[in-house]
Amino acid sequence: MSSPIPPQESAFVGRSTELALLRPRLAEPGLLTLTGPGGVGKTRLAAHLAATLSGEPEPPPTEAPGTEPVSWAHVWQLRDGRLLAAAVAEATGLSDHTPRLPARALAEWIGDRRLLLVLDSCEHLVPACRELVRELLAACAGLTVLATSREPLGVPGESVHEVGPLPPDTEALELFLDRAATAGAPLVRPAELAAAATACRLLEGVPLALELAAAQLPQQPVATLAARLRARRDLTTGPEGVPRSRWNPPRLRALRTTIGWSHELCTPPERLLWARMSVFRAETGAAVLRTVCGGGPLEAAAFDAALEGLRRKSVVGVTADGRYRMLDTVREYGAMWLDELGEREKVARRHAHYHLGLVREADRTWFGPAQLDAYRTLGQGHADICAALGHLRDSDPGAALELAALAGFFWACCGRLHEAGHHLAELVAHTRAPAAVQARALWALGIVRALQGDYAAASDLAHHSRTCAELSGEEDRLLDAAYLRGVVLLLQGNPEEAGAHCARALDGPAGSPARRARCRLVGVFALTASGRLDEAGRAAELLRAECERRGEYWTRAYADHQLALSALLSGRPAEAAACARRMIAGKHALGDAFGVALGLDLLAAGLAAQDRANEAATVNGTAYACWRTVGHPQRGTPELAPLREHAERTARARIGDREYDRAFRAGAHGTPAAAVRLILATGP
Repeated sequence: MSSPIPPQESAFVGRSTELALLRPRLAEPGLLTLTGPGGVGKTRLAAHLAATLSGEPEPPPTEAPGTEPVSWAHVWQLRDGRLLAAAVAEATGLSDHTPRLPARALAEWIGDRRLLLVLDSCEHLVPACRELVRELLAACAGLTVLATSREPLGVPGESVHEVGPLPPDTEALELFLDRAATAGAPLVRPAELAAAATACRLLEGVPLALELAAAQLPQQPVATLAARLRARRDLTTGPEGVPRSRWNPPRLRALRTTIGWSHELCTPPERLLWARMSVFRAETGAAVLRTVCGGGPLEAAAFDAALEGLRRKSVVGVTADGRYRMLDTVREYGAMWLDELGEREKVARRHAHYHLGLVREADRTWFGPAQLDAYRTLGQGHADICAALGHLRDSDPGAALELAALAGFFWACCGRLHEAGHHLAELVAHTRAPAAVQARALWALGIVRALQGDYAAASDLAHHSRTCAELSGEEDRLLDAAYLRGVVLLLQGNPEEAGAHCARALDGPAGSPARRARCRLVGVFALTASGRLDEAGRAAELLRAECERRGEYWTRAYADHQLALSALLSGRPAEAAACARRMIAGKHALGDAFGVALGLDLLAAGLAAQDRANEAATVNGTAYACWRTVGHPQRGTPELAPLREHAERTARARIGDREYDRAFRAGAHGTPAAAVRLILATGP
């Protein structure tokens, strides 16, 4: 799904001259890079500029459907430049289900439409960013890229704007006074205002330094703060033993002073938590932080007090949903102290094994009421799961393969196919592990290849997965391999063989309910595709009832898909539309764009068959937009194409080409997610 502009937790202050200068630059295609040291406000300025542009009117009808005018990519969360294009594609709303190179798929997705793409914090992946931006700008005539980086990207034609500190006597003072009031220490008396102005000059107008200093005011008067800043003016070193090259770049004296001082003002437990929290990449809940960062002096109440203390001091921020985040520059300082404490390996190992356990639990409880929460949790923690995978790849490759194998199915269902395929293919090729883990990894990679349309590779992986499953003797691994083989046969148009293959697997050893349900689902698809509609309907109802009883979403939604298809083929369009809506709701809740697109196709066909031609055309337009987000023309199992074509002919005959095209465009424009929410809200 597309990545929104990060919400800002406080008011934007100052930069009026820069805003007036930069807004016109963003009106033209090309690359604008905001450079400057950490803490100077590059990301905040980019977010404000992007938010200004995102408030513009809807794109005109000539622009591509299903898109937003601004997309934001969190480059700082990545550590592997090879995954940059896939991450940026996801930020733009593309969940590509093809074997194309991610950069090519992204360029084709953007096309010639007007789009502002923000790449935030590129400094650690400058070569990868340079190549991607060069390729996109060459292919996409309407693309504007706004990058934030501590150094320029070096792309021909790049426009570079160095973001400097705020003027100390004006905008810096305005920011300081605003943050002081937010911290509960408003400054209004002349002596306080004079001391505040002194502090802003000593802090050289650096925004992060101003924010950290203002957060100290509830604990000390502003005059005391200014005096201490003056006394520390010459502080130029970081933690003892840290190379000066890492902590002494030019123009950062004020920020070094303030971060170092903020660190000194923290209690020992707060300092320890600050260091340990630096291993996290994404916004994180308190319970997760407690599990990974607790222990030793940070037991129970001490941890809670330390976390609250860091929040009060603005070392960490809190999102609207209660998760904690740390700015890059503050995280870097914490990481240096973690090295000084000698705890980096220990905390990274705890972080990695926590996320391995998280994915294990998500897999264990997949066929039940915890499924929806698991999808959301793994989505929110995606950057940290990838960081855990990177740590395990170096320290415990077998555990890394297990993590990728377990997460692979979730990633595939949520559209992260290129990322899942990259990790799985690399680990499968170079990692020795128990047969059961190998079987699971091969199966997950096979699911990815099947969804990308590479049926030959998926079939081969199903065979190898079965071989490893037989060596392992695990029933679930045998059912996994059978399911994958059945899916490939369905997609290749061989339903009878697919159904027979999964039926044989179900006649074997029991296996878990989750694996049996997936094989039963293949059997339902096979019955419908073979024209055995009554049998398919009964089997789908039984499967759906079990899923509903267990509180499961994924399989239930596909059972609804088959009920909708059977009803449609049997001449019951109202029932088909109702089942399709249920399917869409389930897949939308899981973030499964591919499943949503399949459901929209059936809903459009059901509406057309009820002479609700305008609604059918609008839903068909939304389906078209959804199919574009997965990189495919409208597709699915082979029997769906004639239904789509018949539904469109029926609706066009009912209302005429002109009215059909108007309604189709209404559904196709805007974002697919918003259009789907509207369809679900307005339907029965």
